[in-house]
Amino acid sequence: MNKRLLLATFLFLLGLGLNAQTVYSVKYESQADVKVYVVEYESQADLLVFKEDYSSRAKGNEGNWFFVDYQSQADKSIYFVKYESQADLKIYFVEYESRTGWRNKEKVHLMY
Repeated sequence: MNKRLLLATFLFLLGLGLNAQTVYSVKYESQADVKVYVVEYESQADLLVFKEDYSSRAKGNEGNWFFVDYQSQADKSIYFVKYESQADLKIYFVEYESRTGWRNKEKVHLMY
């Protein structure tokens, strides 16, 4: 019975690490960890992002984002700015999960 408890605890902790890219879109710039601008073309982006339907599918720091309902659930709070010059990070939403990834490796630290 003790082994089962240990195994359940291990699996629970392992599961916590899988949800690394949960994000919350805040209403005010001052509440954000990162200011984000959505570019018109993929070639302009620092990061190619895919919106996941389930939190369990959001993984690592490769652009698989799951938008949560509450800021307290998020790993990062983001604010969508109106102008590219205001942004810390430029993103482009892709249609397929396989297309995600960093195009500008110098900005990777923003989402850790």
